[in-house]
Amino acid sequence: MRRLLFAAGALSAVSAGWADIATKDNRENLKVEQITIVGERVDDIAGSAYVLDKLELEKFEHVDIHRIVRQVPGVYFQEEDGYGLRANIGIRGSGSGRTEKITLMEDGVLIAPAPYADPAAYYFPTSGRMAGVEVLKGPQTLLFGPYTVGGALNLISTPIPEQREGFVNIEVGENSAQKSHVHYGATEGQWGFLLESYQEETLGFKSIDRSKKDTGYDKQDYVGKLRWRSAEGATYAQQLDLKLNYTEEQSNATYLGVTDAQFDRNPYRRYGITELDQMSTRQAGVSLRHTIDFNENLTLSSLVYRNNFKRNWFKLDRVGGTSIGALIDNANDGDASALGILEGTEDATGVQVKNNARDYYGEGVQFELAGNIEAAGASHNWVVGIRQHEDESDRFQPVNVYNQVNGSLQFDSIIQPGSGDNRIDEAEALSLWVMDRINLGDLDVTVSLRHEDIDTAQTRYGALDRSSVASTRKNSVDELMAGLGVTYALNDSWQLLGGVHQGFAPPGGGATDGTGAEESLNYEFGGRYRSGNLSADVVAFFSDYQNTVNNCSIANPCSGGAESGTESFGESEIKGLEVSLRTVLMEAPAFQIPFTLAYTYTDAEVTKDSDSGDVLKGDNLPYLPENLLNMNIGIEDTRGRKVYLSATYIDEMCRDNQCERPVPQRYRSTDSYVSIDLAASMPLADNVEVYTRIDNLMDDESIVSRSPAGARVNLPRTASVGLRVNF
Repeated sequence: MRRLLFAAGALSAVSAGWADIATKDNRENLKVEQITIVGERVDDIAGSAYVLDKLELEKFEHVDIHRIVRQVPGVYFQEEDGYGLRANIGIRGSGSGRTEKITLMEDGVLIAPAPYADPAAYYFPTSGRMAGVEVLKGPQTLLFGPYTVGGALNLISTPIPEQREGFVNIEVGENSAQKSHVHYGATEGQWGFLLESYQEETLGFKSIDRSKKDTGYDKQDYVGKLRWRSAEGATYAQQLDLKLNYTEEQSNATYLGVTDAQFDRNPYRRYGITELDQMSTRQAGVSLRHTIDFNENLTLSSLVYRNNFKRNWFKLDRVGGTSIGALIDNANDGDASALGILEGTEDATGVQVKNNARDYYGEGVQFELAGNIEAAGASHNWVVGIRQHEDESDRFQPVNVYNQVNGSLQFDSIIQPGSGDNRIDEAEALSLWVMDRINLGDLDVTVSLRHEDIDTAQTRYGALDRSSVASTRKNSVDELMAGLGVTYALNDSWQLLGGVHQGFAPPGGGATDGTGAEESLNYEFGGRYRSGNLSADVVAFFSDYQNTVNNCSIANPCSGGAESGTESFGESEIKGLEVSLRTVLMEAPAFQIPFTLAYTYTDAEVTKDSDSGDVLKGDNLPYLPENLLNMNIGIEDTRGRKVYLSATYIDEMCRDNQCERPVPQRYRSTDSYVSIDLAASMPLADNVEVYTRIDNLMDDESIVSRSPAGARVNLPRTASVGLRVNF
């Protein structure tokens, strides 16, 4: 029987969330190494879900996660570097900055560096090595917390093959771009394995004033998997999966954009004052999962995991006490001195380049018991789970001080970190969840509960050797959330769905005592249509936030420019409409024309002043486009030749809360823009395929972001060619 993994209690074959339920007939072939939260039966979910499988991902071979998720309605993204290295993804208005307001997983395991204590996802799994992407929205997100307001994003890694096989993907492109992706694995008897290597590099598409340094990146990613299954005929079917991964990345990235005037002249310029900016990261993870099928109706899944992440973003922070954001704003407003400093024509003292160094870890143990019973004339698919998790973010961040003399940086001194840059944020969380999916023929009702008990702490040290403590903060959050989802099959083609659930987002490790979590009440209602090659979904959503919380950072400052702590936006409302369509426009004997569409309409505003008064009723929410549209059309012939065109439209977005106020609006919004990608592939021989891709075919140059500081351009027209070999 085809594996059906449990997501949100809504799949027809119950699983332990991210482990299979094996039936009596298939226990000898229990397979759980490719963990999914949605699975392949999206139509059975009492809520909104979307799956991008391997075939979809191979159409364009994108390595930028933003270009991948734009195919999913209800998902927003904020570009930053043109490559998706620092992902900024939100779901249904949850906020996209550093992907900190959604539950981010790889193979069903929390993967953000410190999702409770320091949720900004400066590490994002390598998109180019993934075999699938899943997005879950609605009441079923209560099974995959802690972030339940918008939804969950699960990246599916390469599975262990059931027979001996390998794969090689080599790609080269403009700006000396290179990619190699290789994996090999096999299953022999009770054992299976997979070895995988992914390498990616480019020199970048920007040039730094007066410098020979490139603006690209270099990434190496390695994965190893080992699987054991119980012998055929064993009393209990069991499976044990071990996964190891290691990733290194070095990118010559900066937080500083350019002025609008400079953008008009040359958007690919980078100011020389950022020459030293560089991000270095190392990530290592391990997970061990055990699944046992006690009988045809009861399965236990156990999981132990740990992820370590280390980063140092050595980057320009301030000049003479002025933040880089203020420096850009001053230059945009006509300040000749600020512009001269940026351009390198004016000398400057106190050029601070900060070692934004942090060590993270996240670890946990999790158990899920799932099963199915018949009771009171209904079928019940149920799951009960518990997870103990802890994570930590350790900052020790000195500042190198330079002087800019004749356009070059000359070292001056080192400022040792004060207590704010010499601190530890930590969190412990106990999570409990229960779900029951009740099948009453054409009617499915799913009831979910989730409980989060979170303790956070922050310790700021008064001495470099941490022999004394300057200050401490502690906070506790205890939250019970409930959700109800309903689907009703009108006939074989039409299905109605609806749901309501309580949304939750913890406030982070720097929260002071008494700081509440972000809370919301979320509704969705819509319908699905399935007939032949036509698949269509229309879903309306509404979120009523009782407390909209923003975690302040340099990347996403709060109102007034705060770069640490938390800020309440007050109460707010987000409503919108999601439309998705998949069909074949024409099907002939020799070819077919597939077509997909994803559209999101969003209307969001603050409905009550914040306690601080910095955010007012009627204010907008940042980086939420009113309209977001993606359309893909292709031609596929019977000889394996394929051509695809992808067009994306994104409305302008506000960088802060004040776009609706009667204040000067210059430099507050991004551009609306259209991006078109083209891809083609053809087989050269059995299991050998060549492909080419042109990103941003029309070479559109738009301001796609104004965060963290200054105008930022999208990736220019970029061509690549690659080869895929299966053996």
